[in-house]
Amino acid sequence: MSPARLQNIQACVFDAYGTLFDVNAAAGHCSAELGDKWQPLAELWRGRQLQYTWLRSLMADYVDFWQITGDALDFAMASLGIEDAALRQRLMDLYLQLDAYPEVPDVLAALKRAGMKTAVLSNGSPGMLRSAVENAGIARHLDAVISVDPLRVYKPSVVVYAEVERQLGVAPASVSFQSSNSWDAHGASAFGFKVVWVNRFGQAVERLPGRPDVMLETLDDLPAVVGAG
Repeated sequence: MSPARLQNIQACVFDAYGTLFDVNAAAGHCSAELGDKWQPLAELWRGRQLQYTWLRSLMADYVDFWQITGDALDFAMASLGIEDAALRQRLMDLYLQLDAYPEVPDVLAALKRAGMKTAVLSNGSPGMLRSAVENAGIARHLDAVISVDPLRVYKPSVVVYAEVERQLGVAPASVSFQSSNSWDAHGASAFGFKVVWVNRFGQAVERLPGRPDVMLETLDDLPAVVGAG
């Protein structure tokens, strides 16, 4: 069955980590060194990374996403009994060059051909996002790469989602927001975006405000969903 189609979309805005870029790729590239600990490390690292963004937002004690990423990695390595400074450095370096999911370049190109505005809206710090976008070769397909860093608060704060209209000049109801993170999808929906939840990992539906309009397993069908394919 074909997914539902969203009407009157003028801009497609994407979360970065987990949506455009594979957050498990850094640990995966170190699987030879990590052995059977690579997947637990990836999961612990990502879980603490997200938790630290929420907790620091609540504590009003902002640090940028690069520091949070390092702090979360330190927690994950300590939890698994891994003490290896060189490996830590390699993992952090690899996080700047995460693999994009294979469909991403073609999907972004299709949206641009159809006249859509495209952007990234991410917790990532500007340097992290610039490196990831350049490594994936998708910069030419994006009108904006928006970081929370100037706002000094993390998603799902409404302040972050409001930045899309300020920078792109598109009303929330005309924005299709894509995220693989269910909490982000619900937050964006509660704010007023049309939302495509890219449920790459087969997650259960959250019990949170907001409701995604469409659920996809990958971004492949997005152009058709927003009327660009």
